Amino acid sequence: MQSGNAWALQPLADMTTDEFNDWRKLLEARSGMVVSEQRRSFLQVNLTARMRELGITDYGSYYQQVIAGPSGAVEWVVLLDRLTVQETQFFRHAPSFAVVTEFLTEKIHTQPAPASIALWSVGCASGEEAWSLAISTSEALRTTSQKIEFGVTATDISHNALRQARQAKYDLRRMDNVPTEWVQHYFTQQADGKYQVVNSLAKHLCFARLNMLDLAQAPISGMDIIFCQNVLIYFRRWQRREILNRLVARLAPGGLLVIGVGEVAGWQHPDLEPVADERVLAFTRKG
Repeated sequence: MQSGNAWALQPLADMTTDEFNDWRKLLEARSGMVVSEQRRSFLQVNLTARMRELGITDYGSYYQQVIAGPSGAVEWVVLLDRLTVQETQFFRHAPSFAVVTEFLTEKIHTQPAPASIALWSVGCASGEEAWSLAISTSEALRTTSQKIEFGVTATDISHNALRQARQAKYDLRRMDNVPTEWVQHYFTQQADGKYQVVNSLAKHLCFARLNMLDLAQAPISGMDIIFCQNVLIYFRRWQRREILNRLVARLAPGGLLVIGVGEVAGWQHPDLEPVADERVLAFTRKG
């Protein structure tokens, strides 16, 4: 006999080509997310899990429910949370954070030093990336006696991911890349064994929902650091370039843009200069 969880993961039925194309077009139109043929089973399993909860037995009926009026809009939010990656790790891809630290250190020790530093975590998922940027900045600021404020804006399309990020409470296994002394300084262990970000760090973070297709309307500008990793992979190549061009427009002169290695190829921007480090894909804005 199969367990309840195994049963829940069994697709209700094979999805027809027309049904798959309907769902694929809907996801791309509303979120920019591209579901390839290779991810068809991923889509089926996640749709099935939600359909079982609602007592719906065919993909077409569920599709009609998702696109129907205000109740469909609510259901769309629930479904999107199921289809987006919401877990990551602290200091994922160490070389990228090393570039961030080097950039921050140089910026902090310039004369005159900046009054504030603004950072943006694009596609923050459950928050580990944003908190890692905050820790990196806090550590860099400990090397100077000057009073410099900083803030991290963290955005994601998933309500559920943002809820986790705001809670700022993590299992120790997600913190393998965090040095022990930083764990002790920036977290407090809770009764349930999880680790809570301390208030002195939490006050520097602002979380907000953002669909990357709406980036042109986002009221974000003058960023000193924009960190955008494991986001562009969900979009078509032309959309990746469009997103990057819009991110550059929100980067302050002299600012740093960090992208996931291999997420975009052949993209250049006249206002950017590449960071000379083959381990990362990063640029600084001229001026």
